[in-house]
Amino acid sequence: MRLTATMLLKKPALDGGPMTQSADFDAATTEGLAGAAPALLLCEHASAEIPAEFRELGLPPETRFSHAAWDPGALTLSRHLSAAMGVPLVFGAVSRLLYDCNRPPEAPDSVPEKSEIHEIPGNRGLSPEARADRANRIYHPFCAAVDAAMEAARPAALITVHSFTPVYFGKHRPVEIGVLHDTDTRLADALLAELEGAPYRIERNQPYGPADGVTHSLKRHAIARGLPNVMLEVRNDLLADPARAADVAALLARTLPAALGRMPGTAGAAP
Repeated sequence: MRLTATMLLKKPALDGGPMTQSADFDAATTEGLAGAAPALLLCEHASAEIPAEFRELGLPPETRFSHAAWDPGALTLSRHLSAAMGVPLVFGAVSRLLYDCNRPPEAPDSVPEKSEIHEIPGNRGLSPEARADRANRIYHPFCAAVDAAMEAARPAALITVHSFTPVYFGKHRPVEIGVLHDTDTRLADALLAELEGAPYRIERNQPYGPADGVTHSLKRHAIARGLPNVMLEVRNDLLADPARAADVAALLARTLPAALGRMPGTAGAAP
């Protein structure tokens, strides 16, 4: 089953801002929802799409489709894992430069004026009302899509999927796969144990960690429900190479169900 956020959110804005009833773009898409599932996948930064009304945020071509706008390769990896594990997937349908659905509305970088070295002209000097409008049209519908998938699938765990750039602020990042967590380390611990000996440089809470604000989705959608959870970060040069991307996907499709099987009361996903 494929659902869009427009189908799920038909109500006034949550904070008194503009109405969300007639949004002309979807903030999220749900795929593979077919009853109960052992886990739910999220891919918040799946898309570089910027609806025409935002005039590409005034971005130059070198920024428009760069890693600043989205997580290259993350959606393809997420879809592979969804199919291989037999679990549903909710993914963001617009660029994180419009609104980063892995940040709460009060976070300054939920609508960033600058991302790494990239200036975002269309986000500069926005009024509180304009920022609230972005949240009402993107963040709240995205969360509604996740909540609906949680209600339908009753997953026992949450897995979020991201990619990261090999070079950040001019510095090379040697880590290849990051296994991230916040206060609940259960699934991350189990996955790291399953990944031991894998032919990649795999590190805990790298290249980001909770102090960077990247675990919002884990806290909002999993920790608040008491669900085991983990955030995956895969260096995007691995995902840009078809052979290595296939190898990473196969590795995670094998180790994630095994890690889920280590969780009390959680059955591993389909092989």
